[in-house]
Amino acid sequence: MINRTVLVGRLTNDPKLKYTGSGLAVATFTVAVNRQFTNSQGEHEADFIRCQMWRKAAENFCNFTRKGSLVGIDGRIQTHSYDNQQGTRVYVTEIVAENFSLLEYKNSSQNEQFEQNRPKNNGQNYQNKQNGQSSSSRNPNNPFNSMPDIKDDDLPFYED
Repeated sequence: MINRTVLVGRLTNDPKLKYTGSGLAVATFTVAVNRQFTNSQGEHEADFIRCQMWRKAAENFCNFTRKGSLVGIDGRIQTHSYDNQQGTRVYVTEIVAENFSLLEYKNSSQNEQFEQNRPKNNGQNYQNKQNGQSSSSRNPNNPFNSMPDIKDDDLPFYED
């Protein structure tokens, strides 16, 4: 059986870090995830998904994120229910996050600095003059340099 969930969205508030009686760290937060389609007014709606994270990952998450942070969450769906003070059964569905990724820089000044220093390719292809073959030049830091050149004609689903 498989229970995996991957979310990409923005935090709606700063994550809240608490500790259990036995000293385990637990962070709770909500991620707003935009839907892919628009409503009748042409606007994108969002789902607000409750999440929790445990132990050292929870502490790190709280140290490096804040309201509005763009994050990737990998975890599992968990459901439970309880009776509230009025005696009504309340059902809860949330994500137990096991891993996370920070998908943007912590502040905009770092982001602007990255954009200014990022090498520009402008989508141009260059001829490989060392061996006389016609292949695209690649960034030497790219881990996929060893991948073979694949032409559009090689792809069965390619359309002009």
